[in-house]
Amino acid sequence: MSLLVLVVAVVAVGAWLYVSANRQLRHMDALAGYAGRPAAGKGTNWLLVGSDSRSTLTPQQRRDLHVGNNQVRNTDTIMVLHYGDHGPSLVSLPRDSYVPIPGHGSRKINEAYADGGPKLLTRTVEQATGLRIDRYAEVNFLGFVQVVDALDGVRLCLDKPLRDEKSGADFPAGCREMNGTQALAYVRARYTDPDGDLGRVKRQRQLLGAVADEMASPDVYLDPSRLKRVLDTSLAAVTVDDGADLARVLDMGWSMKRIAGGGGTATTVPVLRPGVMVSGVGSVLRWDETGARRLFQALRNDDRIPTSGDK
Repeated sequence: MSLLVLVVAVVAVGAWLYVSANRQLRHMDALAGYAGRPAAGKGTNWLLVGSDSRSTLTPQQRRDLHVGNNQVRNTDTIMVLHYGDHGPSLVSLPRDSYVPIPGHGSRKINEAYADGGPKLLTRTVEQATGLRIDRYAEVNFLGFVQVVDALDGVRLCLDKPLRDEKSGADFPAGCREMNGTQALAYVRARYTDPDGDLGRVKRQRQLLGAVADEMASPDVYLDPSRLKRVLDTSLAAVTVDDGADLARVLDMGWSMKRIAGGGGTATTVPVLRPGVMVSGVGSVLRWDETGARRLFQALRNDDRIPTSGDK
């Protein structure tokens, strides 16, 4: 009887948390129809965006996070998460990718967000990849820090030391627990990384996997008070498209958890070579058109994606 009471109590708490969380979920108008939009393929495609908007940061937070007062809204993270009949796939689109932005010519892909917000970024990604984006999720600077802190930090392992004065990163090689500020510094570092933007996207995927793994740990979901704190913080940090509900967000989170546990694939869109200078644009990454076409065709067909061993 005591076991039955416990099960009923857990189910009741879970149902209450679900209803409460669904009411808190924030939405935005991020997807739009237009002439020539790619047709829907098999499976579901999420566009995951990390916004570097600083409008919500206090002066002290800007100092702690090593960011200035620039209010231009760009994106530090752009990823496509796909899931269907096969294991989930996560593809990073480096922010310096040189692609056509509708109405603005060819520029770095992250500038689409500054030029036209989520709708233009989504359209840019769709036209560059040939994929129909079904769902959209965005996390901002401060929200990201608060989510990691609500989890009491995440464990990350470095193969070699990482130091970057501009991001605030200063970490020795080895494994360590990082709080939100440290984790943000870790993923934003790129100026002292010989791989530049490509190195940063690897760290972004590593951190997303660590966060998803920690969120799905028994220490969180078996502790109702901690679970509520993590849910409340996460829901305050994320904004999704108008058609996404909590069930779809949980599907997305579960797919990220599977990737973190080795049950999926993570890679970066193939590039020809880094650091190509374009007049009036700066240093950009040009995609390998043949490799990129094969990758996105596999996603459209819900096939296993080709990778180069890039995790």
